Amino acid sequence: MKKIFEKHEILFCILLIVIYIILNSYCIQSFGLISYENLFVNIIISTLLILLIIILKRVKYYGLTKPKNNKKLLYFIPLILISTINLWCVDVNNSIKEILIHILIMINIGFIEEIIFRGFLLKMMEKEKVKNYLIISAFTFGIGHIVNLLNGSDVIPTLIQIISAIAIGYVFALVFLKSGSIIPCVITHIVINATSIFSVQNVISLYIAPIFLIVVSSIYIYYIKVKFEKS
Repeated sequence: MKKIFEKHEILFCILLIVIYIILNSYCIQSFGLISYENLFVNIIISTLLILLIIILKRVKYYGLTKPKNNKKLLYFIPLILISTINLWCVDVNNSIKEILIHILIMINIGFIEEIIFRGFLLKMMEKEKVKNYLIISAFTFGIGHIVNLLNGSDVIPTLIQIISAIAIGYVFALVFLKSGSIIPCVITHIVINATSIFSVQNVISLYIAPIFLIVVSSIYIYYIKVKFEKS
């Protein structure tokens, strides 16, 4: 299986992204975001990815290890700032059961998306020496959020979300490559997604918070590039 994967790695990465987006979109449209069916599907995907990584013997290769260069990366404080955006306007309208299901779903989605976009896709492009692979990885991650339009989201907030996803996708890619670990990215991704259930839909959450995310991400990207170029 390892030889087959390595021979067709590009095709596998593309199929993995397409299948994941289609499955997630189908589950949300058919059962809703917060549903047992959606949770079950994402648990299955997470489990299969973990088994695949173990079979390929690529646990460390895909960053499932302790991060390094913590001091140079400011102990990931900018990622902590980014993680707070959904807590700026809080209102709890869901039951405890719904909140728990939502959090469990987002734990899986955060893990799956980081492994797919920062693990499989990014490492494949780095290995194949694809030009501007960081930008391609970030844009692929951002454009993937266009599926929210199909799920009923408004156009302008979705476009802003796509831009902010591209920005944070680039940050995650840099953090992964410079720290050797995908774990800080997975944790940040999970927190952002999980806390979205507490966020009220208003001007701050729809426009100001994503712009804050873009600004912090841009500054962090510049800092990382300067810091590591000097060393």
